[in-house]
Amino acid sequence: MLVGAATADDAGIYRIDRHRALVQTVDFFTPIVDDPFVYGQIAAANALSDVYAMGGRPITAMNLMGIPTDVVPPNVVHAILRGGASKIKEARCVLIGGHTIRNPEPVYGLSVTGMVSPRRILTNAQARPGDLLVLTKPLGLGITTTGIKRGLSSSSLQKKAIRAMTQLNTVGPEVAEAGLVRAGVDVTGFGLLGHLISMCRASGVGAELEADRMPLLSGEVRSLIERNCIPGGSRDNLSYANGFVEWNGVSDAQKILLADAQTSGGLLLCVPPRRWEHVQKLLKKHRALCGVVVGQVVRAVKARILVRR
Repeated sequence: MLVGAATADDAGIYRIDRHRALVQTVDFFTPIVDDPFVYGQIAAANALSDVYAMGGRPITAMNLMGIPTDVVPPNVVHAILRGGASKIKEARCVLIGGHTIRNPEPVYGLSVTGMVSPRRILTNAQARPGDLLVLTKPLGLGITTTGIKRGLSSSSLQKKAIRAMTQLNTVGPEVAEAGLVRAGVDVTGFGLLGHLISMCRASGVGAELEADRMPLLSGEVRSLIERNCIPGGSRDNLSYANGFVEWNGVSDAQKILLADAQTSGGLLLCVPPRRWEHVQKLLKKHRALCGVVVGQVVRAVKARILVRR
């Protein structure tokens, strides 16, 4: 075992030989959009992302599904599975089966196995002082999906969120195999701050973030925050992060954004400055929604993060 649960990384890694290692992950959740096909796409993209975040390439996937059969008709189940299959195919991954159970509410996701070179693994334990922190998708997905559930998010914002959540993080293995990135994580349920804290703890470093440089899904997200459209998970994330973060002139809305629980979010990559130009080219090639330097890794005795405007 090369990577296990000790560092709270995105997936586990088991070495087969000198040149090959397996990447293994599993993820599923309840619906966050009304369209069952899109829900399937988002859930699949989210699960596949853990393999990409480790620098691996998905090779096989298995469906995991729980369905209240007395409420959800077969055509909806089929639409969810078709949505997931579309993303599995896009990832050049093979669907080899799965398992379904009766459940009080719908849940869907994937168990995914990928392949990676043991010499090119991206973990959250290799960040080094001086690395640039680069984010590949905008923030605000948790707030937006909560707005969708409450009927508060506009159709335009919903489209932007769906585009972001269904986009595969295929740039991960590209930058890893080229040796351009030292460490990485995907930003999901624990928010940017939560995943960065885990990275800092695993790597023995600290970080500095520029709150004003954070990419935002839409200006409408700020108005949703003002209307108190904030997921409970994001509030919990912020409460946890406050134990590790020093705030300097940062607004309450910015704090929430940095802690917002993302679904199928982007990658947070640690890029040595001399390699940033090459990484930018690969981000453009893979049509990343953004490629923004939001901060840097710094020396620190403890996992401390300074966030300033």
